[in-house]
Amino acid sequence: MKKTLFCLIVLGCSLVAAMAQVPTPTPDSEPPRRGVWRAELPGGTYIVMLSSITSVSIHEYLVDGAARVTEVNISTMGSEAVRFYYLEPNVPQTPNGIGQSAVNLVQEKAEAGVARAGATDVWQKVVKNYPTTTHAHTVEYRLVTKDSLKKLFDSVENAWLNRKAGTFKP
Repeated sequence: MKKTLFCLIVLGCSLVAAMAQVPTPTPDSEPPRRGVWRAELPGGTYIVMLSSITSVSIHEYLVDGAARVTEVNISTMGSEAVRFYYLEPNVPQTPNGIGQSAVNLVQEKAEAGVARAGATDVWQKVVKNYPTTTHAHTVEYRLVTKDSLKKLFDSVENAWLNRKAGTFKP
């Protein structure tokens, strides 16, 4: 009986000591972010578990010769695809720079005309066509500068390769 009582007391003390070592979260503390990457952008917020990312890419292409797109894609094990991109007019480059100032001047005048017409918002926002692109399981975000897009890529690449949570804000 004494041995049983002694064992119960030792067990009870062990449980009390173990419970005392578990930190209790304070109301002010932020919950752990369990390996997620987050992008907080003017067009919305994107959050992804790092363990579900299968690839990250950045590339550039032309659309109908009129626009140059620099795009970051994050592929995941889920059915949704996410694209972050920067869109700019495709300004032709003249051979050997001859006449380039004239081409640049025309481009500047065109951009000024678009601004006066109030169409700059269209140039700076994601545009989708219903139902083709709205139901394509693609989430898209448009960034204002190419530099911001490159920083976004560096952020997600670093978080993914190092399995370390991160947040991108332009």
